[in-house]
Amino acid sequence: MKERVSIAVFASGSGTNFQAIQDTIESGRLNAKIELVITDKPGAYVTIRAKEKGIPVLALSPKEFNSKEAYELEILRTLRDKQVEWLVLAGYMRLIGKTLLTAYPSKIVNIHPSLLPSFPGKDAIGQAIAHGVKVTGVTVHYVDEGMDTGTIIMQRAVDVIDGDRDQTEQAIHEVEHEIYPAALQSLFD
Repeated sequence: MKERVSIAVFASGSGTNFQAIQDTIESGRLNAKIELVITDKPGAYVTIRAKEKGIPVLALSPKEFNSKEAYELEILRTLRDKQVEWLVLAGYMRLIGKTLLTAYPSKIVNIHPSLLPSFPGKDAIGQAIAHGVKVTGVTVHYVDEGMDTGTIIMQRAVDVIDGDRDQTEQAIHEVEHEIYPAALQSLFD
C-alpha cells in the first residue's frame, strides 16, 4: 500500500466535513493522514472534534496579526514542521492568500455547497433558494486567488427541496460527506 498522504484540514465551524474525511480515513477508504486542523476561529467546534481524535489543532485569530501575510507565514511554519503535503479546506471562511498559494501550488482544495460557477461565496444555499433554482449541488475545486473560482475537480447535483433550507442543507451535507473524500482519493492516486 502506498504511503499515506499528509494533509491539513482548514475549518471555521462545526467540522462536519473534517469528521467525514477522518471517518473515511479510519475506514480505509481514504489513503491520508490528517496531521493538523487549522482554524481561524479558536472556539470552533471543529477543535473539539479534532482533539477527540488526537489530531493537533492550530487555532489562530487573524486579528492578532498585522497582515494576512504574517498570519499565513505562521500557518506555513507549522505546515512545514508537520511535513503537510495537501491543504484541504472544509468550511474555512477565509480566502487563501499568496503565501499559502505559492507554497502549495495545485495542492489546495475546497468544497463549496453549489454547482460552481453559480452561487460562489457566502451562503450559497441561501443564494440558490432566493434565486428559485430547482437544482443546486456540491463542487470540489482547486483553490486559486479568487473566491470559489479554481478549476473544478468534481461536482454533484442536489435537488432544492421546495424552498426548505434545512432539508436542502441536510441533503447537501450528505453529498459533501460522500464526494469530498472520494475527490481527495482520486487526487492522491
